[in-house]
Amino acid sequence: MTGVILVCDQAARQAGIENGIGVAAARMLAPTITLLARNLSKEAEAMHNLACWAGSFTPRISLTPDTLLLEVGSCLRLFGGLEKLVVATREGIQAQHFTVATAAAPTPLGAQWLAQTGTDVHCCDCDTLRQHLKSLPIAVLPNKVAKSLAQFGATTLANVRKLPSAALARRIGVDTLQLLACAFGEIPDPRADFAFPDQFALSLQLPASVETASGLLFAARRLTAALAGWLAARQAGVREIKLQLQHEQQETELVLQFADLTADSGRFERVLRERLERMSLQAPVESLRLEATNVAFRPQRNRALFDDAHAEQDAVGALLERLRAKLGDKQVYRVTPNDDHRPECATQCTTLFEKNTPDNGTRLPRPLWLLHKPEPLAEIDGRPYRQGHLKLLAGPERIESGWWDSDEGGENGDKTTGDVRRDYFIALSSNACWLWIYRECKAPGGWFLQGYFS
Repeated sequence: MTGVILVCDQAARQAGIENGIGVAAARMLAPTITLLARNLSKEAEAMHNLACWAGSFTPRISLTPDTLLLEVGSCLRLFGGLEKLVVATREGIQAQHFTVATAAAPTPLGAQWLAQTGTDVHCCDCDTLRQHLKSLPIAVLPNKVAKSLAQFGATTLANVRKLPSAALARRIGVDTLQLLACAFGEIPDPRADFAFPDQFALSLQLPASVETASGLLFAARRLTAALAGWLAARQAGVREIKLQLQHEQQETELVLQFADLTADSGRFERVLRERLERMSLQAPVESLRLEATNVAFRPQRNRALFDDAHAEQDAVGALLERLRAKLGDKQVYRVTPNDDHRPECATQCTTLFEKNTPDNGTRLPRPLWLLHKPEPLAEIDGRPYRQGHLKLLAGPERIESGWWDSDEGGENGDKTTGDVRRDYFIALSSNACWLWIYRECKAPGGWFLQGYFS
């Protein structure tokens, strides 16, 4: 293997290996060294994913083969200043287990050169930037140019800037002088913005097969972080995402649903962790693919001064998502309207994320509390009686329905309400309770209590 060492880990550095030395020299210093060939396609994929992730900080991003450039001048106040923003971006990249060198400068090329040389400089004015750039080695320039300048005895950019510009242009070219001018802020340096994809669907090839579902969480975190940034840049939220686990000969699909629109990577990771901890893999996983399948515009909300009701709502939604992921779909449900006039059949249990059926039914008063089984009422002097005579306030309302049902049982042998013919009334009891009662129109008749208004 020929070439030079581009990046080395801590163990290699302890053996005396440095970035830029030849492979032969590295093998002499560490005979058991493990060398990995550079994979440009994987690097491009990683940079694309990181660009999506960076949408959480700014929508203006530019990419080079090895540098992620963020335009943050317009959002410094939002993140509490430059230093806090730099810390947040560095921690976010390190959480995805990437090695990162950061720098901030008024010009994109200046920031790029400072970061490439490991100069941890964060400056906001051009004068300070120029002072730091002058101390940089000529290695930041194209390799052929750097070799030519070294023959002149130049070692830093300060040495290059002292040379006559006309003679220098003839020796190293006008393009290099323009690079220097862009870095020092003397001429504009326009960059093409990264184009966020219209739809989110990113893949990640795993470095080795993973045999346990819980071991996938670390790799999936890179994709969920990229999704959160993509959603932030598009001012959107997601109600459903799909994670496909690619095996050698098959695939497993996980569908993650959320109680409301969200762009929170923390919620993505919590729900995914609950699902992965409950599943076992049938085959090792070779790669992952994350797709956002239900995306909608998410308008920005005003924050409350003291009690944030929106935060409480988000907390409830996150709790429901975790319960569903831990207990299963059928254990967490809600009650929704059912298209049936009979009180016993007017509601149904649906899964947490099942679409609501439009309620096109009656708008007449209905009690919140229905008895599990109607309670028979006495009739005295032709009036319903329950701890005293009941005063009829409204009614009758005739409900006659269900002739198609069998009284013996449903398809699964469950008891059904069957055919009903009733006259409903709102009644007031002697202790000032509002009741919902009915008179049975079929033999043998009688009065019954169906529920309570209060």
